[in-house]
Amino acid sequence: MSEFYDYFKYHMNTKHSYFSIRNNPNRLDWNNQPSVFKSYPNSYEKIPLDIKKENHEFIYLIAGINAKKTYPGVEYYLRINPSAGALYPNEIYFQSRGNKDFEDGIYHFDIKSSSITLLKKIDDSGLEPYFDLDTKQNGFIFLISSIYYRSSWKYKNRAFRYCLLDAGHVLGSIEASAYIHNKSFKIVNDFDKKQMNKLFNFDEKEFFTSAVFLTNNTNEKLRKVKLELENIDGTFVFEKNEMIEDAYNDSLEIENKKPQLQEANFNFQKSYFKEVILKRRSIREFNQQSITKIEFDSIMENVNKAVSSDCDEEIDIYYVINRVQGMKLGLMKNGEYIKEGDFLSKAGYLCLEQKLGSQSAVTFFFCSKSKNYQAMYQKAGLLGHRLYLASNYLGIGCSGIGAYYDDEVCEFIGDYTQVLYAFAIGK
Repeated sequence: MSEFYDYFKYHMNTKHSYFSIRNNPNRLDWNNQPSVFKSYPNSYEKIPLDIKKENHEFIYLIAGINAKKTYPGVEYYLRINPSAGALYPNEIYFQSRGNKDFEDGIYHFDIKSSSITLLKKIDDSGLEPYFDLDTKQNGFIFLISSIYYRSSWKYKNRAFRYCLLDAGHVLGSIEASAYIHNKSFKIVNDFDKKQMNKLFNFDEKEFFTSAVFLTNNTNEKLRKVKLELENIDGTFVFEKNEMIEDAYNDSLEIENKKPQLQEANFNFQKSYFKEVILKRRSIREFNQQSITKIEFDSIMENVNKAVSSDCDEEIDIYYVINRVQGMKLGLMKNGEYIKEGDFLSKAGYLCLEQKLGSQSAVTFFFCSKSKNYQAMYQKAGLLGHRLYLASNYLGIGCSGIGAYYDDEVCEFIGDYTQVLYAFAIGK
């Protein structure tokens, strides 16, 4: 057990337990709340998104604002992609080459204004050489970054987990929008992130965690693009967290990567699936109705499809069957029963005693023993995003749960592993 966990101590040091939750209550400094939006100055060209244009809609469906909630003295905006605590620590940059509706260039998605900011026009240069490619790639190259203080303001040291899970949801949003718009999709984890951080003039406040290629190769040679960007603080009130910065740096190296060349082959009805993407929300309470086995099997079929990636990490999915017609109560792993019985109350307790875990039709725990921490966690977020969309497509509610009693989950499932994410689905 100790050999398994020695390789990356961050995960060990950010576990929740029954006693840690009570001994370290989470108190928020509302006078130091970070901004959830990053914008470049108006000296950069900004292009408003027009969703009547195909590629503009493609970008909007990744992370656009689609709702506003107002409470006394507070208002906040919800986006197409979910985020723990609605804190949205991730930023989206992309290169567009040879795409209709866009000038060839490198852009930042300015979510607050529903526009894209042109950071640099490109012609015979680009981001491709930073990924060890010497020819132009037509299409889109996305870069996902994290501004970690947006999450650590609330979640403290555990926030790096949320940054990666939320980045995985962004990857899932890109995958879903790519499906709607008939684009290929491949995640790239293994690139020089420190060099890329420097290229975009990030300091310790922001760092890249993954990339996505939706491209076709050409035979045209090119050179590395050079950027001279302003350094923009996307929080306005940044507070340094050395544990998170160390965790990021310690998890940069990719070990023994195994690529997945196959792409997911979804079969959603696209016009309705787009409505699901636009209306997706985290459910807050279940009415404890059952779902059918056919519905459950359909959801799992979509969750378990291949994830095209240069570093495909194995994610084990454990789930507690609470209310599924035609299925026995019990704990399952990857489609097989581990133990039978009524674990409804146990599932709720493990999810930090949240009712969602016990009211659900099914409660999930995503786990892994991977050593490629960033790739592993972001894949868990992507699979979670598939779970959201596949459930909502069938009219079934879903909620991600990033907080749980880590070691007690391991004891329950009978495997000392890394617990990455919990989910509950139901009606």
